[in-house]
Amino acid sequence: MSGSSPDKEQPADEASAGKGLPEEEEAAGAELDWEAAKAAYESLASTKRPRPPKPQNAITVAVSSRALFDMVEERKIYEEQGLEKYVEYQQANENVTLKPGPAFSLVKALEQVNSRLRELYPDDEELFDIVLMTNNHAQVGVRLINSINHYGLLIERFCMTGGKTPIGYLKAYLTNLYLSADSEKVQEAIEAGIAAATLFTGNKNVPYDDKQLRVAFDGDAVLFSDESEIIVKEHGLDRFFEHEQINENKPLAQGPLKGFLEDLGRLQKKFYIKNERLDAPIRTYLVTARSAASSGARVLKTLRSWGVQIDEALFLAGAPKGPVLAKIRPHIFFDDQMFHIEGARQLGTIAAHVPYGIGQKYNKSKLKDSSAKN
Repeated sequence: MSGSSPDKEQPADEASAGKGLPEEEEAAGAELDWEAAKAAYESLASTKRPRPPKPQNAITVAVSSRALFDMVEERKIYEEQGLEKYVEYQQANENVTLKPGPAFSLVKALEQVNSRLRELYPDDEELFDIVLMTNNHAQVGVRLINSINHYGLLIERFCMTGGKTPIGYLKAYLTNLYLSADSEKVQEAIEAGIAAATLFTGNKNVPYDDKQLRVAFDGDAVLFSDESEIIVKEHGLDRFFEHEQINENKPLAQGPLKGFLEDLGRLQKKFYIKNERLDAPIRTYLVTARSAASSGARVLKTLRSWGVQIDEALFLAGAPKGPVLAKIRPHIFFDDQMFHIEGARQLGTIAAHVPYGIGQKYNKSKLKDSSAKN
């Protein structure tokens, strides 16, 4: 820290000046700013784009440019020829549309959910809000905007940090989930208490449902804490099974993706209220290596204690997850173990690595190799 000691007393007028506006006045000012921005947006009579939701009401999903678009060639130029050549290339090709990246189908599915919600609840602002969160320079922004407009994506909020890490802006943008192709930035976000994952493209082209958002989660160290996984790693499976049966009625602690599952659940209920349960555009899956008979009850009871419903629960008892995921065809699958990520990718699933828990001790070398190829 720099400046005066935190224990040093300040004159009353200086102390109050340092504090700024009281919270109530600050909140009122923010509300006025939002109303002014909304009025300005709605005054654009020519626009046919839906107005973005108020940030504090939205479920904000921040995606990096390399997650949204395929920028492998551009990244290669940056790494081999440097920043200036990279920016020069992007500007020279700003009218060349970027190809979809691993988050593209997910973003389209999120926007489909928003479209359905707007039909049922025209004035409701609890919607997904997609933010492009990138450390690209502003000079690259034109190509990103052109590509977003080419595909008709409804992404209005950008954060381009000019080479600086965007992690500090995630909380300012009220981010619920951050998706990036950069594992180091994802690790920073997790350490800051923000749900985040590193995206990996599937190795096969598979069709995705364009009417229903499908999200698959691993359990331990993703939805739940890594407390049970620690027992497996340190004491073996027999001790793990014993521990889970003894603690069957004790809910597991939450993991980094619990909040996002809850967000999805709240939106699902909006469709159920309108008798749209069978046609709801969101479906969630638990895909876990746990065995149902020996360790599944605690998982289901934990979800129940949270008031969270999961549409399908698949207990694989150690079997590979790839074939099941290939059947589900989720827009995204979250897991903390790189061998599950790789198995999913081999069969075409877009997988998202969550760098959380004891399993990361075994993941570092594999994650580095996979990120280099992504």
